[in-house]
Amino acid sequence: MAPSGPQPALPILVVLLGALLLGPGNAQTSVFPPEVILPRGGSVKVNCSASCDQPISLGMETPLPKKEILPGGNNWKMYELSNVQEDSQPMCYSNCPDGQSSAKTLLTVYWTPERVELAPLPPWQPVGKNLTLRCQVEGGAPRANLTVMLLRGEKELSRQSAVGEPAEVTTTVPVGRDDHGANFSCRTELDLRPYVLKLFENTSAPHQLQTFDLPATPPQLVSPQVLEVDTQGTVVCSLDGLFPVSEAQVSLALGDQKLNPTITYGNNSLSAKASVKVTAEEEGTQQLLCGVMLGNQTQETRQTVTIYSFPAPNVNLTKPEVSEGTEVIVECEAHPRAKVMLNGVPAQPPGPRAQFLLKATPEDNGRSFSCSATLEVAGQLVHKNQTRELRVLYGPRLDEKDCPGNWTWPENSQQTPMCQAWGNPLPQLKCLKDGTFPLPIGQSVTVTRDLEGTYLCQARSTRGEVTREVTVNVLSPRYEVVIIPVVAAAVILGTAGVATYLYNRQRKIRKYRLQQAQNGTPMKPNTQATPP
Repeated sequence: MAPSGPQPALPILVVLLGALLLGPGNAQTSVFPPEVILPRGGSVKVNCSASCDQPISLGMETPLPKKEILPGGNNWKMYELSNVQEDSQPMCYSNCPDGQSSAKTLLTVYWTPERVELAPLPPWQPVGKNLTLRCQVEGGAPRANLTVMLLRGEKELSRQSAVGEPAEVTTTVPVGRDDHGANFSCRTELDLRPYVLKLFENTSAPHQLQTFDLPATPPQLVSPQVLEVDTQGTVVCSLDGLFPVSEAQVSLALGDQKLNPTITYGNNSLSAKASVKVTAEEEGTQQLLCGVMLGNQTQETRQTVTIYSFPAPNVNLTKPEVSEGTEVIVECEAHPRAKVMLNGVPAQPPGPRAQFLLKATPEDNGRSFSCSATLEVAGQLVHKNQTRELRVLYGPRLDEKDCPGNWTWPENSQQTPMCQAWGNPLPQLKCLKDGTFPLPIGQSVTVTRDLEGTYLCQARSTRGEVTREVTVNVLSPRYEVVIIPVVAAAVILGTAGVATYLYNRQRKIRKYRLQQAQNGTPMKPNTQATPP
């Protein structure tokens, strides 16, 4: 049995030397199988044979571990080669009386790649930009039968031969919105079907692509240009043309104050709405920032907001409550840079203060004095108003308008006596007939003969009293029968008289004009006299 380790070099030298000295002769060495493909680390049986029956020597030269198996014959031997790690060409040799010869068998080792890896994809890939896919392959043989494919899902994007160690395969593909969420991978194919084996595949872990589309236009920002201290405003930031819109983020900030927006998503758009409240510490000019972030890009819009303080103007009265005839100073004072109007009259000269003097009358009781202040902030006019009411104390009043002195009502009719007394404080009112019988002021009553008579109405308050006589007349049905015909006759007679007067006047005018025409006197135009 041949040793499993490497053979000494002496037999080879002997064979070669004999071949040189003796010539080729008719000796022949055979090997079977002449070609073998086997997995890496595998073993194979190889038969060496000589053409002569009694060779002087017969063996195999190879660096592979080998051992002779089976008893063998006079002119053949069988060896088992093990742990074949790479391609090799073991050589069988023989030395026969008529010459020396040799033959080689070709051992081809196959193995699938040890590493097939797709390079990491970018976290976000802009839509419309080309994407470069890169795959690295370590190991694998035979390389002539090894190809590398780059895939989108199961769709083949590129197929190339594996060249170099490690082999690197690249391809560039355009990216669209429909590539968002797509899986990309790398696959190797070791095709040994020509050797009556199979196709060996090895696929890398897939990588998912995230694409995005952020328009070049900045977001639209809608907000007040001016904000008053301790008030609340609304800010709206919106942008169209986003993909995927659900992955977009919005940042809103006023100066150092970060806002908390509520985001509403549309088909390819979003709108972020936030409330902002400013304090006195932020008074002045502040920058309002809206940023829309998608993928690894950001679009921003900035706007200037002026924060101001503008208290309502003060309306001051000498006294809020005065007696009738008292002089009252009404004064309005506002922000130093404001311009005021007091009761619709601008201050003279225009400025933050205005005043006037009045003598209080009963008509001024409950009168409101209004001060309107206007301040210019960042080119805008803002307004504030304040009112103050004056109370005037005056004695009771009973006027003919509010308390008529004579009522005439038909008997049995339904009437409501009305008498209003005025004064501040409001006086108490009593209307009595003969000092005892009251007139039901403000109440609906049925008119009877007992209601007839003269009443003394008295209005009294802490500021004095005033009286007024009121007479109630009750018409009985018999007077109605007489009065109605008399009134009707008077109306008829009055109408007839007016008609007669107009007729006679027109007749005289015609007669006068006729005489003037006969006498040849020109007629003057009838002009209307100028009123005095």
